[in-house]
Amino acid sequence: MFYFNIYSIIGLAGMIAVLLLTRHWKDNKRVLLLLFNFGFLLVFNYKLFLFYAAYTAINYAGYRFLCRVTYARLAWFIGFILVNIGIVSLTRFLEYGWFNHPAADLVVAIGLIYNVLKVIDAYYFAYFFRKDGQAAALDYANFILFIPTFTSGPILRFRDFIADSKKPYSVDSAQIEANVKRIILGLFKAVVLSFYMRTAFDYIAGQELMVYHSIFLLFWFYLLIYVDFSGYSDIAIGFGRLLGYQIPENFKKPFLSPSMTQFWRNWHASLGDWFREHIFMFFSRKAISKTTGASLSLLIMVLIGLWHGYTWPYLLYGLYHGCLIALENLFGFSLVNKKKVSKPYYYFRIIWTQTLVAFSVIVYSGNIEIAMKIYRGLLSFPSF
Repeated sequence: MFYFNIYSIIGLAGMIAVLLLTRHWKDNKRVLLLLFNFGFLLVFNYKLFLFYAAYTAINYAGYRFLCRVTYARLAWFIGFILVNIGIVSLTRFLEYGWFNHPAADLVVAIGLIYNVLKVIDAYYFAYFFRKDGQAAALDYANFILFIPTFTSGPILRFRDFIADSKKPYSVDSAQIEANVKRIILGLFKAVVLSFYMRTAFDYIAGQELMVYHSIFLLFWFYLLIYVDFSGYSDIAIGFGRLLGYQIPENFKKPFLSPSMTQFWRNWHASLGDWFREHIFMFFSRKAISKTTGASLSLLIMVLIGLWHGYTWPYLLYGLYHGCLIALENLFGFSLVNKKKVSKPYYYFRIIWTQTLVAFSVIVYSGNIEIAMKIYRGLLSFPSF
């Protein structure tokens, strides 16, 4: 969202220049980054600034409390998480117009679905590491408010971000060149290529659809979503690394995934990793059965579906992917080792997986009428 605003790009570039000029100051990227994060939000929208200033301060207090409290730790831990889920749910209800309240005007929760995952990750860190997991308010605020990943990820890990905060700012010319190229590529994908691809999609989707139109549109939209979202990720990763932080990759050649399980390790990888780590963490102390693993996979995908939106299409999307991954777990099809299977079988699995994915990603269009029109088109055959 920020990257469509030229002033945002100039602001980020200016911050990088300031960091380069002050690289000999040990804490430059910690102190200056905090000022930049808050200043950016304030200029962008003062209500957004007020909301996140309060949200960050309250959660930091909860995080520090959880690091130190010795009684009913599990209850406090679950309670803090449920409160944050409740806040996200409240913003969803307001977004869908399910209820209205005068105080709702103060809630400008841009990026909250990403930032709440970071808040919960910090609570996990506090719960499992206690006092050893404490971080300074400065670093915690930078973690939550980190502008390059604020609205569209990738999702940062608390332990990795805090570790990077302790390192001096050291970006050399080779890194500048590589990341500037990546930002330019991301802008081309998210702004230029995505626009023309969406124009073509809208034009064809506006026609009377036959089966071949619908098949084309399903795969075309799959590619469109990849171009758009990976473009945002490229921009975020490029700017994030120029600011001195190692941002995780979000897309790892998902079109070459030979199973749904591997697909979700390569597509929006930081999101899939977050849910796997935080759900499976409570079961990691003992070996789990295939049935338990399949059930947890189904739960994870349903949660990922609901994370995208509290609507029936997203719930069904989560159930669809969850059931497919659960079946892979139960029947031993989760992983396909290219070196241990024949090439025809390996590429068949890739084509099969991509077809299953393409059939469902139209839900990301946010337009149920268009989605149903495309699905109905699969049943419309030309007459000869």
